[in-house]
Amino acid sequence: MASSRDRQRKLARAKLDRQLARRASAAKRRRQIQAGVGAAVVLALIVVGSAWALGAFDAKPEKKAAEDVCVWTPQDASANANLKDVGTPATTGLPTSGTRAMTITTNQGAPITAQLDLAAAPCAGASIAHLAGRSFYDNTKCHEITAEGALRCGDPSGTGIGGPAYSFYDENLPTPAPSASGKPAAGQPPAYPKGTVAMIANPPGSNGSQFLVFFKDFNPAKPAYPVIGKVTGGLDVVEKIGALPTVDNGSGAKVKPKTDVVIQSLTVGEPTTGPAATSAPTASPSAG
Repeated sequence: MASSRDRQRKLARAKLDRQLARRASAAKRRRQIQAGVGAAVVLALIVVGSAWALGAFDAKPEKKAAEDVCVWTPQDASANANLKDVGTPATTGLPTSGTRAMTITTNQGAPITAQLDLAAAPCAGASIAHLAGRSFYDNTKCHEITAEGALRCGDPSGTGIGGPAYSFYDENLPTPAPSASGKPAAGQPPAYPKGTVAMIANPPGSNGSQFLVFFKDFNPAKPAYPVIGKVTGGLDVVEKIGALPTVDNGSGAKVKPKTDVVIQSLTVGEPTTGPAATSAPTASPSAG
């Protein structure tokens, strides 16, 4: 039989073995935790480094304000009773390509249709669309048949100095080929072919609502009317109006149509893609 001392030694040894086993287990757990933490730190560093390389920590650029396409210059309606305040068009987000269809219905026959060239004259297109949307042109007279061969419209006052309470700069002025004589170069197409739609302003460069529709070619040495579009239908109606007798307009100029030419309505369609028309305008089938 084992002595009491032997039993005590065995118990002490067993206790020591258990302590060593617990210490080994705890050390193993610490190593596992440390390894996991280390891997997580490395992964985090990789993620942060990749984000930095891709610019995630760069300062976010400020959103750039939309640039103005057109500038509308206020006109003093109190100083000119012929001006009518109908607000102003937008300055940003305006279409600068494609065309808009314009339809002019008069008391002289079938409607006259035209394309407004938004690439060449975006501000004129925006202005006419704005005014048409406010019935600015409706029930107004085309007050002149000009010596240049154009119908002048768009002034509700019929005075030549009327329009909206804003103006805008010239766009798309024709540039004739240089000539030593000061006259248009021979063989060059006219600056304003028949069917051209152009702005007219008094003084020049302060365009508002008035426009010209040419019923014959006009080729000045120094063009002054910004071209904004082209007649696409009803040119025969324009020619018919151009042939009307004229009388004194009250200032000594025999340019007022003897028979009133009334714009019953003027409408402008939505912008469409594609280039402006270049083919010859068509006649109105119902014009007499």
